[in-house]
Amino acid sequence: MLIDGHSMAFRAFYALPAENFSTTGGQHTNAVYGFLSMLANILAEEKPSHVAVAFDVGRKTFRTEMFPAYKAQREATPEAFKGQVGILQEILGTLGITTLSMENYEADDILATLTTAARPLGYEIRIVTGDRDYLQLVDGQTTVLYPMRGVSTLHRFTPQAVEEKYGLTPQQYPDFAALRGDPSDNLPNIPGVGEKTATKWIKQYGTLDSLLDHAGEIKGRAGENFRERLDQVRLNRELTQMLTDMELPVGPDQLQIDSVDVAAVAERFDELQFGANLRERVLAVVPTEGEVSEEVAELSDVVVDEESLATWLPSRRGQGMALFIMGTATPNQGDASALAIVDKQRHAVSVELGELDPADEQALANWLDSAEPKYLHESKAAFHMLAGRGMPLQGVAHDTAIAAYLLRPGQRTYDLKDIYQRHLQRQLAEPDGQLSLMGDTSLVDSAVAVLELAEELTIQLQQIDGFELYHDLELPLAGILGRMEAAGIAVDVATLEEQLEDFIEKVAHEEAIARELAGDPSLNLSSPKQLQVVLFETLGLPKTKKTKTGHSTAAKEIEQLAAKHPHPFLDRLLAHREYQKMKTTLEGLIKTVQSDGRIHTTFNQTVASTGRLSSTEPNLQNIPVRTPAGRRIRSAFVVGQGYETLLTADYSQIEMRVMAHLSEDPGLIEAYLAGEDLHNYVGSKVFNVPIDQVTPELRRRVKAMSYGLVYGLSAFGLSQQLDIPAGEAKTIMESYFERFGGVQRYLAEIVDKARKDGYTSTLFGRRRYLPELTSDNRVARENAERAALNAPIQGTAADIIKVAMIRVDRQLRDARVSSRVLLQVHDELVVEIAPGELEQVRSIIAREMDGAISLRVPLEISAGEGANWDQAAH
Repeated sequence: MLIDGHSMAFRAFYALPAENFSTTGGQHTNAVYGFLSMLANILAEEKPSHVAVAFDVGRKTFRTEMFPAYKAQREATPEAFKGQVGILQEILGTLGITTLSMENYEADDILATLTTAARPLGYEIRIVTGDRDYLQLVDGQTTVLYPMRGVSTLHRFTPQAVEEKYGLTPQQYPDFAALRGDPSDNLPNIPGVGEKTATKWIKQYGTLDSLLDHAGEIKGRAGENFRERLDQVRLNRELTQMLTDMELPVGPDQLQIDSVDVAAVAERFDELQFGANLRERVLAVVPTEGEVSEEVAELSDVVVDEESLATWLPSRRGQGMALFIMGTATPNQGDASALAIVDKQRHAVSVELGELDPADEQALANWLDSAEPKYLHESKAAFHMLAGRGMPLQGVAHDTAIAAYLLRPGQRTYDLKDIYQRHLQRQLAEPDGQLSLMGDTSLVDSAVAVLELAEELTIQLQQIDGFELYHDLELPLAGILGRMEAAGIAVDVATLEEQLEDFIEKVAHEEAIARELAGDPSLNLSSPKQLQVVLFETLGLPKTKKTKTGHSTAAKEIEQLAAKHPHPFLDRLLAHREYQKMKTTLEGLIKTVQSDGRIHTTFNQTVASTGRLSSTEPNLQNIPVRTPAGRRIRSAFVVGQGYETLLTADYSQIEMRVMAHLSEDPGLIEAYLAGEDLHNYVGSKVFNVPIDQVTPELRRRVKAMSYGLVYGLSAFGLSQQLDIPAGEAKTIMESYFERFGGVQRYLAEIVDKARKDGYTSTLFGRRRYLPELTSDNRVARENAERAALNAPIQGTAADIIKVAMIRVDRQLRDARVSSRVLLQVHDELVVEIAPGELEQVRSIIAREMDGAISLRVPLEISAGEGANWDQAAH
């Protein structure tokens, strides 16, 4: 099997959206992912014994020397594609697959040479390519697999299939291509000679040479044009012909796939943040070494005891044990079905919870609810599973998912089998939820994996000074989040449903007016194809950025178009999208209200690589706070039965305060110490006017600038955001840095330090690794630089609110109050206050949030209360 590497990587690049496939450091990976996915499919289907992938080296080849315009019309390689070919070549090497490329030659010459050499050796040959020139190689032994859709569907070109499609034999195809010309290679055509005429002439005369000998016989204007261009046609034919006799470092017999080191492949896939699914598909089709699916049990010599829990558990007091639970982990609706426990001497028990006798059940409940140290994977999920059985969980001493996240933030998955492979290079057959536990050790294996990982990850965290962050911050936080999720927040469903009706009407109203404006009663505003017709043909609006499927109708493009070329249709389209989004949000919220009348979101601790929490099912962090529609939605989140009011408390300008502390900029520090409004203060300095003359517009500009810097905003980005000329944005930026030189110095130093260290760090020691800072790919490098600016500031802010949550939780428990924290939305806490506890809880929260960290500038906490989330805003 011979693969045209560049051709298929390009196909993969355009088949998968680049923005959906990149590492947290900004390296795009869509071409690599698509190519490897195609490779896994094709190796599984074709089962080749020998494989090679050939790549082009550059634009200059012997063909460009013969004809300088050869392929000259091709656009520059997209930025997001650059750098991906090098990564792909490395991975193919890790997968034991030979890659070849040669200066001055193209991939097709290499593959044509290998094809020619393989035929007399009796090989069946499959060539995978998106280049039709390869059809000249098709014969009884050689089939071309040509992608028809992305890289997932391949069409088989046998000699018969070539004749059916083109009416020509494979040998005649290059003669036909030379006559027709090839726009993709920039080979000129003959005016008046299209595919039909070219096919007719080749069929009539058999070969191009014969046609050239009889050129005088061709009648009409096409014949004249042909005779005027005989030299060009001969040159086209020469350029189309593939070389079949190159000297290559390897022959067909040397293209077996080498045995693959599973750990090395897993490490490369982790670096690129690919999920387990792709890795397993690829590893399933290549010969591997170091596969150790039974290794857990063998290595550990686990003894599964037949003792009852009532005697087994009490005899192991005081020692840490690993616990693995199977079940469903939905907040407030979890259920545990089976579990295994392993002690440090590798003695284990596994039980079906539905079959426990009362004495064993009591012994288990006592152990779970005690301070005895327990090692788990995803302890918050375990908390919910056990809660479903009425068993509280205490004493969590390790959570291997959180430890693995702190060691390698930004991975796609922290499933147990993935981190077992990632950190201990061992395979694990995880229980699938369907097994009978009789005689099945996979549940015990999983518990052993947790035990071994707890030991290993502790060492690794200590090596990067991350153990304290893990043990004192993230681990206790998991338990707090579990209780918050179990509590949920009360919702007035009637209010949500009323709003939903309202938005359904608004969506329909906007759609009706948009259809009228477009003159199309059946227009679907959610169809990019139909929108392209209306915007760029019917209304004749200026065209947006070109994409594979026409001109873009993405939100950003439409917003820019509306700003520069106002049109009532665009207003309706944008309103329709906004209302549609709110409608979808409301439907999602209504659907997730549980039978207790509350929404129980899930807080994810191991998703955002900066350390921020995210919220899913439903996402309660994306309800807009500044729009009237968003505030209406928040008004449906209400105080629950038996409670008095909701209290919200947040940090004011936490990221800017962290920036002032980290940059040590005297100007920013002075503003905060003087208690001035920061943006007015900065505005007066940047625009050189007294504080009381800073207009709302100047304040808006300076605010965008200040926050933009935290996200690596460029002068161009600022100009786009403020809708002002780039030159003006540059002047504002220069003026800002002139007055706040500490900020400029800090931003430059932080990127330099991260480039040297390979990671950034928060004040609490949370690392974010950014290998792309040294990438040759400009886009990846610039994305990583922006991430390096943002991670220490946003990450420190995230750490501060987490510290505050732990302090608040401890004080509320010590005070034995019934009030409880329900939500965390970035820098805000939402608390449900029990009757008579408002003043006491408000002062606890203000004190503990304020005491979370001591910075060079004071923290400022704002609080408010009310019957619903909107009223409690401040």
